[in-house]
Amino acid sequence: MAYYLKEIFDYFVTDNNFLNGEPYGSGHIHDTFLIKTVEKDKDDYILQRLNNKIFKNIPELQHNIERVTVHLRNKLKTKPGSDIKRECLSLIPSRDGKSWIVDKEGNYWRMFIFISNHRSYNIVDSPGKAFEGGKTIGRFQAMLSDMPGGPLFETIPRFHNIEYRLEIFNLKIKENPVGRVVNAGEEINQVLQRAEEMKIILKLGKEGKIPLRITHNDTKFNNILLDENDKALCVIDLDTVMPGYVHYDFGDAIRTAANTAAEDEKDLSMINMDINLFKAYSEGYLSETGETLNDVEKEYLAFAPGLITYTIALRFLTDYINGDNYFKIHHELHNLQRARAQLRLMMSMEEQYGEMKKIISKLT
Repeated sequence: MAYYLKEIFDYFVTDNNFLNGEPYGSGHIHDTFLIKTVEKDKDDYILQRLNNKIFKNIPELQHNIERVTVHLRNKLKTKPGSDIKRECLSLIPSRDGKSWIVDKEGNYWRMFIFISNHRSYNIVDSPGKAFEGGKTIGRFQAMLSDMPGGPLFETIPRFHNIEYRLEIFNLKIKENPVGRVVNAGEEINQVLQRAEEMKIILKLGKEGKIPLRITHNDTKFNNILLDENDKALCVIDLDTVMPGYVHYDFGDAIRTAANTAAEDEKDLSMINMDINLFKAYSEGYLSETGETLNDVEKEYLAFAPGLITYTIALRFLTDYINGDNYFKIHHELHNLQRARAQLRLMMSMEEQYGEMKKIISKLT
């Protein structure tokens, strides 16, 4: 494997020499390797073999990342004291000038400069970290709010589109392909009771009251890098950066950062949204986006966590009814357990919705 990684590394343009490579991180989509180089005073790299079964058009995906990172780097150049290599991902060009290569076996690869001395967290255990996470995502969105050119490519079509997700859900209930609908009656009812309400962000977009912006679309907290002092640094994993509504990013961040339990927690009594983490994240986020969001976008920020938590619950439940074809599972009821946990988290958000709205109102 080391020889193979060296061969791939050498297709990219650097003035460093390959020392070794080893698997890195906990991602489930791509195969990721940390490449150490011989030169102690020069960069190390992240080398990735890309999953072109999930991302079916790698050139479009890479084009999005090129546009976004170039714009972010240009913005950072205008800010005194910016450390561009650490505050933005840096793609390494291949010998033919592209930001990816295709090896002899048809695998797609890309390479970034490794951001050293960073911290990332799966669990948020303090308002300080939540604030810095909100600031990182907010700054990312604010800096991209004036990116020139046409829309980005949609790398996963209709990814957060709740109307589409509900259509698939209703179809699978009717088909009942593996006879599981009878096991999920209560969860199905909880989803269907809220179906119309959850379409409100799409409705506001269609009415022109909120704009489509450049959004990350996968803002779980471990896609945020903090520096060695736990201060805002960089957003990573840009594969799903595409047109979307800011509520998708804000909502998913709260869903993952402010949950007091695991995403698939079996004991529903342990699941709650921590309002203090919600408040801290919101403060960080709005400290960067306050000037770029319109009033309607701000008004519906408190609604966003419930929407995205509902969407994820719906996707888990759909996969359970359909026979577990999308998400990896560890036991037969895993997707149903995940759906129940997300629905309980959504209910915790509903119970605290009034307080969430007050927090956003005070901050705006």
